[in-house]
Amino acid sequence: MFIEYILIFIAAATPWLEIALVIPLGIIRGLSPFWVMVSGFTGNLSTVILLIIGFEKVKIWIAKRKEKKGETESERSKRSERAHKIWNKYGLPGLTLLGPVLIGIHIAIFIGMSLGAKKNWTMLWSTISLVVWTLTFGILTMLGFDFFVRN
Repeated sequence: MFIEYILIFIAAATPWLEIALVIPLGIIRGLSPFWVMVSGFTGNLSTVILLIIGFEKVKIWIAKRKEKKGETESERSKRSERAHKIWNKYGLPGLTLLGPVLIGIHIAIFIGMSLGAKKNWTMLWSTISLVVWTLTFGILTMLGFDFFVRN
Protein backbone atom coordinates (compact mmCIF):
# COMPACT_ATOMS: atom_id res chain seq x y z
CA MET A 1 0.00 0.00 0.00
CA PHE A 2 2.93 2.33 0.72
CA ILE A 3 4.00 1.88 -2.90
CA GLU A 4 0.67 3.29 -4.09
CA TYR A 5 1.30 6.52 -2.19
CA ILE A 6 4.78 6.74 -3.72
CA LEU A 7 3.17 6.32 -7.14
CA ILE A 8 0.75 9.15 -6.30
CA PHE A 9 3.74 11.30 -5.32
CA ILE A 10 5.52 10.51 -8.60
CA ALA A 11 2.40 11.03 -10.72
CA ALA A 12 1.66 14.38 -9.04
CA ALA A 13 5.27 15.43 -9.58
CA THR A 14 4.93 14.71 -13.29
CA PRO A 15 3.96 17.80 -15.29
CA TRP A 16 0.66 17.42 -17.15
CA LEU A 17 -0.71 14.83 -14.73
CA GLU A 18 -1.08 17.35 -11.89
CA ILE A 19 -3.08 16.99 -8.71
CA ALA A 20 -6.37 17.57 -10.56
CA LEU A 21 -6.12 14.04 -11.93
CA VAL A 22 -3.97 12.24 -9.37
CA ILE A 23 -5.88 13.09 -6.19
CA PRO A 24 -9.33 12.05 -7.42
CA LEU A 25 -7.93 8.83 -8.90
CA GLY A 26 -6.15 7.94 -5.66
CA ILE A 27 -9.26 8.55 -3.56
CA ILE A 28 -11.51 6.65 -5.98
CA ARG A 29 -8.96 3.82 -5.85
CA GLY A 30 -9.83 3.52 -2.15
CA LEU A 31 -6.68 4.96 -0.63
CA SER A 32 -6.78 7.21 2.43
CA PRO A 33 -7.90 10.66 1.25
CA PHE A 34 -5.59 12.34 3.76
CA TRP A 35 -2.47 10.48 2.58
CA VAL A 36 -3.46 10.84 -1.07
CA MET A 37 -3.71 14.61 -0.63
CA VAL A 38 -0.44 14.79 1.34
CA SER A 39 1.52 12.70 -1.18
CA GLY A 40 -0.07 14.45 -4.17
CA PHE A 41 0.63 17.89 -2.73
CA THR A 42 4.24 17.12 -1.82
CA GLY A 43 4.88 15.47 -5.19
CA ASN A 44 3.56 18.43 -7.13
CA LEU A 45 5.26 20.96 -4.87
CA SER A 46 8.62 19.19 -5.22
CA THR A 47 8.77 19.78 -8.96
CA VAL A 48 7.41 23.30 -8.54
CA ILE A 49 10.31 24.08 -6.20
CA LEU A 50 12.79 22.56 -8.64
CA LEU A 51 11.34 24.61 -11.50
CA ILE A 52 11.48 27.85 -9.53
CA ILE A 53 15.05 27.23 -8.36
CA GLY A 54 16.27 26.10 -11.77
CA PHE A 55 14.18 28.52 -13.82
CA GLU A 56 17.10 30.08 -15.70
CA LYS A 57 18.51 26.69 -16.72
CA VAL A 58 15.08 25.47 -17.86
CA LYS A 59 14.58 28.68 -19.85
CA ILE A 60 17.92 28.21 -21.64
CA TRP A 61 17.14 24.54 -22.33
CA ILE A 62 13.75 25.41 -23.86
CA ALA A 63 15.26 28.18 -25.99
CA LYS A 64 17.91 25.78 -27.35
CA ARG A 65 15.25 23.18 -28.05
CA LYS A 66 13.10 25.68 -29.94
CA GLU A 67 16.16 26.84 -31.87
CA LYS A 68 16.87 23.27 -32.99
CA LYS A 69 13.27 22.89 -34.16
CA GLY A 70 13.43 26.23 -35.97
CA GLU A 71 10.67 27.82 -33.90
CA THR A 72 10.61 31.55 -33.31
CA GLU A 73 9.71 33.42 -30.12
CA SER A 74 6.52 34.72 -31.71
CA GLU A 75 5.05 31.23 -32.09
CA ARG A 76 2.99 30.47 -28.97
CA SER A 77 0.88 27.55 -27.91
CA LYS A 78 -2.75 27.86 -26.86
CA ARG A 79 -1.73 27.32 -23.24
CA SER A 80 0.85 30.08 -23.48
CA GLU A 81 -1.69 32.48 -24.97
CA ARG A 82 -4.20 31.65 -22.23
CA ALA A 83 -1.53 32.17 -19.56
CA HIS A 84 -0.61 35.59 -20.97
CA LYS A 85 -4.27 36.65 -20.87
CA ILE A 86 -4.56 35.53 -17.24
CA TRP A 87 -1.29 37.30 -16.37
CA ASN A 88 -2.44 40.55 -17.94
CA LYS A 89 -5.76 40.42 -16.15
CA TYR A 90 -4.94 38.93 -12.72
CA GLY A 91 -1.14 38.98 -12.33
CA LEU A 92 0.90 36.32 -10.55
CA PRO A 93 -1.78 35.40 -7.95
CA GLY A 94 -4.36 34.77 -10.66
CA LEU A 95 -1.92 32.88 -12.86
CA THR A 96 -0.83 30.53 -10.09
CA LEU A 97 -4.33 30.08 -8.65
CA LEU A 98 -5.92 29.35 -12.03
CA GLY A 99 -2.90 27.53 -13.46
CA PRO A 100 -3.51 24.02 -12.07
CA VAL A 101 -6.94 23.75 -13.70
CA LEU A 102 -6.47 25.77 -16.88
CA ILE A 103 -2.90 25.34 -18.10
CA GLY A 104 -0.98 23.37 -15.49
CA ILE A 105 0.96 24.78 -12.55
CA HIS A 106 4.36 24.22 -14.15
CA ILE A 107 3.47 26.15 -17.28
CA ALA A 108 1.88 28.90 -15.20
CA ILE A 109 5.02 29.24 -13.10
CA PHE A 110 7.32 29.25 -16.10
CA ILE A 111 5.29 31.90 -17.89
CA GLY A 112 4.92 34.01 -14.74
CA MET A 113 8.65 33.97 -14.12
CA SER A 114 9.32 34.66 -17.81
CA LEU A 115 7.17 37.75 -17.44
CA GLY A 116 9.17 38.97 -14.46
CA ALA A 117 7.69 37.36 -11.36
CA LYS A 118 10.15 37.05 -8.48
CA LYS A 119 11.10 33.62 -7.15
CA ASN A 120 9.90 34.23 -3.59
CA TRP A 121 6.48 35.52 -4.69
CA THR A 122 6.13 32.71 -7.20
CA MET A 123 6.93 30.18 -4.48
CA LEU A 124 4.41 31.71 -2.08
CA TRP A 125 1.55 31.90 -4.58
CA SER A 126 2.30 28.46 -6.02
CA THR A 127 2.19 26.91 -2.56
CA ILE A 128 -1.08 28.68 -1.73
CA SER A 129 -2.53 27.53 -5.04
CA LEU A 130 -1.50 23.91 -4.51
CA VAL A 131 -2.92 23.88 -0.98
CA VAL A 132 -6.24 25.31 -2.20
CA TRP A 133 -6.53 22.92 -5.15
CA THR A 134 -5.37 19.89 -3.15
CA LEU A 135 -8.10 20.50 -0.58
CA THR A 136 -10.66 21.31 -3.26
CA PHE A 137 -10.02 18.18 -5.35
CA GLY A 138 -9.72 15.98 -2.28
CA ILE A 139 -12.85 17.19 -0.51
CA LEU A 140 -14.99 17.30 -3.67
CA THR A 141 -13.89 13.79 -4.61
CA MET A 142 -14.67 12.48 -1.14
CA LEU A 143 -18.09 14.16 -1.15
CA GLY A 144 -18.88 13.01 -4.69
CA PHE A 145 -17.60 9.49 -4.09
CA ASP A 146 -19.55 9.28 -0.84
CA PHE A 147 -22.68 10.47 -2.66
CA PHE A 148 -22.38 7.73 -5.29
CA VAL A 149 -21.53 4.99 -2.78
CA ARG A 150 -24.55 5.78 -0.57
CA ASN A 151 -27.04 5.85 -3.45
